[in-house]
Amino acid sequence: MTIKKILLILLFIPLALNAQEDDFGFDDSDFGFSDSPRFSLNIGGEVRAELTGFFKDFSSADNLKNSSLGDIFSGSLNFHAASSAAEAVINLNITPAFDGSLPLEIDEAYVRAFFGPLTVEGGLRKLSWGKADSFGPLDVINPLDFSDLTKLSDPQSIKIARPIIRGIWQLGDFSRLEGVFVPSFEGHNFDETGRWIPSQIKTLKGYGITIDDEDYPITNTLEYAQGGLRFTTTIASSDFGFQYYFGRFPRPAVNLVPVSPPPLLQLAIAGINYNYYHQIGADFARVLAGFNLRAETALNLTEDMKGTNGTIENPAFLWSLGFDRDLVWGINLNLQGTGNIKLLHSKINDNPLADIEAGTNISSTRITGILSRKFLRDELELKSICLWGIEDKDFLIMPALIWSKNDVSTELSAGFFGGDRTGELGQYRDNSFFRVILSYTF
Repeated sequence: MTIKKILLILLFIPLALNAQEDDFGFDDSDFGFSDSPRFSLNIGGEVRAELTGFFKDFSSADNLKNSSLGDIFSGSLNFHAASSAAEAVINLNITPAFDGSLPLEIDEAYVRAFFGPLTVEGGLRKLSWGKADSFGPLDVINPLDFSDLTKLSDPQSIKIARPIIRGIWQLGDFSRLEGVFVPSFEGHNFDETGRWIPSQIKTLKGYGITIDDEDYPITNTLEYAQGGLRFTTTIASSDFGFQYYFGRFPRPAVNLVPVSPPPLLQLAIAGINYNYYHQIGADFARVLAGFNLRAETALNLTEDMKGTNGTIENPAFLWSLGFDRDLVWGINLNLQGTGNIKLLHSKINDNPLADIEAGTNISSTRITGILSRKFLRDELELKSICLWGIEDKDFLIMPALIWSKNDVSTELSAGFFGGDRTGELGQYRDNSFFRVILSYTF
């Protein structure tokens, strides 16, 4: 456990002692010192036992002997201290470790101060911009962790918290202006050795190329700083949002050069970078005829406004359209379509050594559907999540049976990858899985 983590935990000890000295009693509902009008400290979290297995591991005795059912134990601890002038939050993830160390990781940690209509915030944050329920084009602040795709059903859990400075100015009862500054950069996290390794990295390894940490640029400097503004308002019964963001794409652009001619073609990395871009976007939400409608649209502007620079991604138009609605017999449907249309696609070179976007389609569209139904006084839930890549011709289906009572929850779920093996989802056809979870929330 690092010194920084220890200091963050110790931060709350004097707060708790101060609360006890002032005679604040425990609140049975939240295990906190919440009776005082001046100060409160709430502690909560979750303890989880989880088994995750992969169907392919049961295809032979040898595979079964070498398989694993995961780390079994995990959990979280959440601290929230608040007064009328400020609040502080630390959320810690507990992960397995068998070497005697304390297995704590920071999920979020930030402090927030109130100055009338102005709120100022700083720390490690996971923010959600836009109206889409999952993976919307306007949700650009946090990179994602794709090293374990069994968690795709929970987009918030795979977000990587980033250090930010944030200001929110409340403009009346229905409008606000939000500004965010991210002083450093981090890209998406991908598995480079295990079962979730992407096909792009497999292709590089096929040419004898391995990507080391020194191949990546140093991104913890102000050269890679990002930021944006977001304005939201409500007019009549409609919600509107408008935003501008400047930063870098979280997927790295890998430029290759040949070091030997065919037929013994060998390649080397000429450079890895994260392309710079500006985004202008808007979103909309409204309830209409029983449908909770949500829409987003955005334009990503890169430095390659002519579409002829093979080391830089082309500009693109992005969109998202979705709704949720109660159907018949208590069934709820949440449906969302998200797409990306490359501009100046005809300018993309077909040679992958000359253009990082070679071989890509002009559009990329994914449909996400969630169908759910609750029974037995809402204690039992049947749910199925489906992700369908239209151009990629692939899919992921995740059915689940969830039983919850009081603070205890049990879940039996699975995930089935299928479709074209060259697709973003179809490449993991051999990684279909099942999961059993028992959790207690306190």
